[in-house]
Amino acid sequence: MTLDADKITEFRRSILDFYERQGRDFPWRHTVNPYEILVSEIMLQQTQTERVLPKYLAWLERFPDVQTLAAAPLADVLALWSGLGYNRRARFLQQACRLIRERIAKGGTFPDTPEELDALPGIGPYTARAVCTFAFNKPEVFIETNIRSVFIFFFFPAAAGLEVKDSDLLVLIEKTLYRENPRLWYYALMDYGAALKKKVENPSRKSRHYTKQSRFEGSLRQARGAIIRQLVNSASGCALYDIARKENIDPELLEKAASALAAEKIITSDGALYRIR
Repeated sequence: MTLDADKITEFRRSILDFYERQGRDFPWRHTVNPYEILVSEIMLQQTQTERVLPKYLAWLERFPDVQTLAAAPLADVLALWSGLGYNRRARFLQQACRLIRERIAKGGTFPDTPEELDALPGIGPYTARAVCTFAFNKPEVFIETNIRSVFIFFFFPAAAGLEVKDSDLLVLIEKTLYRENPRLWYYALMDYGAALKKKVENPSRKSRHYTKQSRFEGSLRQARGAIIRQLVNSASGCALYDIARKENIDPELLEKAASALAAEKIITSDGALYRIR
């Protein structure tokens, strides 16, 4: 797609004017502390902002920095994470902070490049670049669901379902990037995309990468969450039979979830009782 300077200017003006009038306000937008930004980005993966907000504030009160989180018992970390889902994210976040703590102890600094961040546990290309942008205001190129919606809406209005590739969008994201203040620009894009979905049919459904979230009830995700919820509240451990009875979940599904959690080294078992590792 050909974009001249006038089209780019017009597009930027539309996004930035909207943000000035209707931009959302979140606590992670009032900090450039890379640890606090990393926490917000990990929490916001596959979780709505409304659910993240109270957890984010409570998290920073309990684990205010890399060192505190790195030193905390995993049971405490998972207990505070409870309710956000995808509990492996909490473990990855702690593992990443332990590596960052070691780096800082040797005289280093918090990682500030996509390559360094991407090498940490649980941090993929998107999160690495988002942290670089929001913490260090670097003009990185990345995409997430709201950004995807904006670019499909503006530049692929006639596309059919599952037709638009992210590779095509990333070219446009790079060409239109507001390099004078990339942090502000990405906040504006995300807010425009969030508002857009309330006014029109979700443009992301035209993306080849669009997937509808699977049903939670009766899912492995539900079983994993139930196990963690019971174990963080039991110092002596729990049997899967008791968890199945208390949570009203199929025992076979719990066994599958327990096996996965054990493989990820989140829980352990002595054969009868399970505990947080």
